[in-house]
Parts: sequence; structure tokens; C-alpha cells
Amino acid sequence: MSNLHPEAPASTTADADHQVVLYTAGLVIPITAPPLLNGAIAVRDGRILHVGERDWVRRSLADRGISAREIHWPGVLLPGLVNAHSHLQYTGMAEVGLGQYNGFDDWSTAFNPVYDQPHDWAADAAAGAQLMIEAGTTAVADIVTDVEASAALHDAGLHGITYWEVMSWTNDDWARTGRQQVEAALDALPSPPGTGLSPHAPYSLEVVPLLEIPDIVRERGSRLHLHLGEAAFEREFHHEHGDPWHGRELGSFRELRAAGFGTGATEFVDQLGVLGPDCHIAHGIYMTARDRALLRARGTSVALCPRSNAVIGLDEPPVAAYLAEGNALAIGTDSLSSSPSLDLMADVAELSRIAHSQGHTMRDLPERLLRAATLGGAHAMGIDVGPDRTGHLAVGALADLAFFDIPVTGIEDTIVALVESGTGRAAATLVSGRVRFASTSFMNQTGVTAHD
Repeated sequence: MSNLHPEAPASTTADADHQVVLYTAGLVIPITAPPLLNGAIAVRDGRILHVGERDWVRRSLADRGISAREIHWPGVLLPGLVNAHSHLQYTGMAEVGLGQYNGFDDWSTAFNPVYDQPHDWAADAAAGAQLMIEAGTTAVADIVTDVEASAALHDAGLHGITYWEVMSWTNDDWARTGRQQVEAALDALPSPPGTGLSPHAPYSLEVVPLLEIPDIVRERGSRLHLHLGEAAFEREFHHEHGDPWHGRELGSFRELRAAGFGTGATEFVDQLGVLGPDCHIAHGIYMTARDRALLRARGTSVALCPRSNAVIGLDEPPVAAYLAEGNALAIGTDSLSSSPSLDLMADVAELSRIAHSQGHTMRDLPERLLRAATLGGAHAMGIDVGPDRTGHLAVGALADLAFFDIPVTGIEDTIVALVESGTGRAAATLVSGRVRFASTSFMNQTGVTAHD
């Protein structure tokens, strides 16, 4: 560690009233700017003050009379990861996620009896939040089914959105008590972070709740998140009907299918007004080119969860098509009930493998996947802009930082190594400038602890 401009007293300028920490690294990846060998991030009061090459940032601070403590990490520094789809409360159900299944019915047979056992949902969710922090994650889209788990992000000090899950409401029951119950549950979610509703899936809710849930959210300026294109049942198929299904007063997606319509679930929820820039979907496996175009037209991001899909026994998502067509991408781990870990970098590596296997040959794949794992997730939840923006390293953004123990051997090679072998390599995590996790190697190298 070293001090910049140590001869300048702390009171030299108004800028120096609060301590500045200069984090330098062998490679800094801002996401919204070119990668920087020997880069630096200056942090003050939980926000980024400067970003740039180390020598330039040092000079800039010195010219302003700002004294800074320098902490150097020889590896990689990038924005904190953003996990865009998870159920933290299922962290205690890891025995299910370690299995291998032959589709949803098989997986549900394993999931349901474990879910029905006694659980301390609050403790399980808190444990999941800590696992994410230790994997370099600083923001999460967390879907909550049981109220005991609803404070996980709030209590952990993580950014993101807590989504109350809504499922199994019929049109009649929704009109009687459903809307009132769901509005009360949404309003009771602790904040910060942000809050929203997660209509589970097109096939688990009837039409009226799917029509009204977006209104509930949008009246409050909140967010939407749903599973879409995860089940093969949702995909479009050829049908003979010439008249539009929405003129038939069908009460649900299942009724639509029973009536012989082959309309896909993406078009179904689009006609109900669910999609939009304030909504992001999870999985997006069974999507036609027209479905993917609808997502782009509505400004709706998709959070890909490839390891969860593999555990359940589903197909691989069309990663190469999403990349080629320009869909807004994010990445999620899903929960430990369907995934072997909450390390987002493992899903990044799997998406890289899938993209290559599907014929994607563009050399920018590693950078695009890192973007999806950071800014892409933040964009999906609407936290990439505004005063508390995150997901990228830029002046004024929250100082959400992730350090990785990846040797720096040049920009391109190091980014490839991070994407393909970054699993389990998080060395330290800062949330709003506060050190929330520091590995032994990071502490030995820098002298920083999780109490700094």
C-alpha cells in the first residue's frame, strides 16, 4: 500500500474531506470502457471517484490535493457480478440441485418433498446471499415464495430486486382475494433494494392475474420478472386456427392449448401486456426467432441459466441466436434446488461452451458474456442508470467491485481465462465500497480484511 500526495493534509480541499481508497489491479475491466492494463479505481463514500490508468488516476488525485490509500491486486478487477435470476430461499435444498433429472416432472418429484420439510427460510436465504457475495456477486434478482425469506437482500446489503412470486391463481379466486393479497405482499417487502412481482409462468396463472399484475407493478414504478420459455410445453407449434385466440375469451394458456391453438407462451404474455423494458424473463430456452424478436421489440432482457437447465434435463438455450440477433442478455444461477452452486462465473463458462458448440465464432464472445454477467443483469432490473447505478465501473456509480485471482497475461488472453476458468476464483467483493469478502490470498497480498 502507498499514499498519494501524502504531503497534502486531509483538509487541503473539500474533495479530501472523506478518505479515498485507490484500488489498482493488473487488469481493470470497466465494461462500459476499454479494459485497462495497470488500471485503477478511486473510491470515496461508497462511489467511484475516478477510473483510468493507474498513473493518470494518481496524478489526477494529486492535482486535486486528494490523499488516497492505494491497495494493489495483481489480478483482475471488474464490476460486481449481477445474478439476474435466483431463489435464495432454496439454498437449504442443495440435495435436489445435485441430482440429474429427465425434465420438470422428474425434478418436481424430487423438489416437492424436500420443499415440504421444515425449513428456516430466512436462514437459508441469508446463507445463499453470503455464498453469492463470496462468488463476487453484488446485486441479485431474488424471487421469494415464503415471506420469511423476503428480507435476504435487504439484510445482506445487496443491490438488486426482491420479487414476490405469484402463482396458481385462477381468474375467480384472483378477483375475490388474490389481487388484494398480492398487493399487500408487494407493499410489505423490505426496501432497499427494489421490489417487484414475479408472475411465475404463463401456464401457472390464468388470464386475469396476468393482465393485472403488470398494472400493479407499473402503478408503483416497480419491476416484473417471470419464467418464460423454460418448459417445452410453452413453445409454438403449427395450428389450423385462422381467428386470433385473444378473440375467443379463453381463460388461460392451458385453455388456449386445449382449444387447439399452437400460439407460443411468449406471444401469449405479449398480448396480455406483460413484456416491456421494466420486465425481464428467465431461461428463454424454447424460443423461436419470432419470440426472440418480440423480446427485442419490447426491450425485455433474458436471464440465461444454463446449469439449472442441464440439471432439470431441459434443452440448451439458443445462446448463439441470442448473440447474433442482438437480444439483451443477463445471466442467473437459479437456486441450489436446480444448480450445483451459486457461482455466476460457472454459468458464464457454460454459456461460452454452449455458444461455441452452437457455431458462434465472433471473437468478442468473452467480453459480451462478461457484460451479460454485470451490466446486462443490472439493465434487466433497471439498476444500470440513476443515482444508485451499478453493473459497470464509471464515475458516480456505486463502488460494487469484484476481484478475481486470474493471472494477467495481456488483455485478450486474460479475459478469455476469466470467462472460461473464473469459477471459484473470486478473491474479494466490495458492495458500495465496503469490503464484504476477502480471500486469504487477497488479505495476504493487500493487507485488507472484510472489516475494512
